Amino acid sequence: MTTTDRPFRSVLYIPGSKPRALDKARSLPVDAIIFDLEDAVAPDEKVAARDTLATALATGGYGARYRIVRVNGADTPWGADDLAAAATMAPDAVLLPKVGHPDDIAAAARALPEGTAIWAMMESPAGILDAAGIARAADGLVLGTNDLAKDIGSRDAADRAPLVTALQTCVLAARAASIPCIDGVYNAFKDEDGLRAECEQGRAFGMDGKTLIHPAQVAIANAVFAPTEAEADLARRQIAAFDAAIAEGQGVAVLDGRIVENLHVDTARRTLAKLDAIAALEG
Repeated sequence: MTTTDRPFRSVLYIPGSKPRALDKARSLPVDAIIFDLEDAVAPDEKVAARDTLATALATGGYGARYRIVRVNGADTPWGADDLAAAATMAPDAVLLPKVGHPDDIAAAARALPEGTAIWAMMESPAGILDAAGIARAADGLVLGTNDLAKDIGSRDAADRAPLVTALQTCVLAARAASIPCIDGVYNAFKDEDGLRAECEQGRAFGMDGKTLIHPAQVAIANAVFAPTEAEADLARRQIAAFDAAIAEGQGVAVLDGRIVENLHVDTARRTLAKLDAIAALEG
């Protein structure tokens, strides 16, 4: 399953320094895990965290979950050694923090085995302004909304209005490059209504899923970023109506009083394919 086919509804950060958390992640119903060596690990634990994470990944047990290792930045004392360690862990992808230019991707690629997927954290003004170039060089984008808000100097807003331009810019860049785009975290992990609203907003923008900071957030993200029963039913009926119209020599169909064209059928087929991919992952 390629990254363009597989679901990324829920992408959970797990500290690479915490064996219990690394073990628990094996049983969580998440689509992907970001094994974090950066923000979630204290400076005096960063070196040991590499060995802890390497042992966990070598032990395995994460099933079909997409395994992403987030390293420290190249400008830190740990960045180069993190890349060297990640190269031996054989994750599904390596995630680079604070990517500001496509050259950051190229530099990391030189330190990793050929073909290693590299994802980019989009969490700085420079990165957002060069999102299209970064997306062409990367294999996935992850929004770092906390760092981005800090660098912009914006105030917290429930509707994320100060970040809308950045969020949509990243979605556009990811779609142009045919790579996944994952929304930033929701900090109030006990606020289910707030999380659901932000997930709904991200999905409306076109995000593929949500990064999460707590297992309690997984169920909501999985539900919001999956097609609903109503969407699946509509997709099946659109395809059937269009196929019937084509069989009758018509170029378009009418369903529920609305025109159904090729573009609607393409969307419908993607909806059903996503449902199949979710079923395969959960199965």
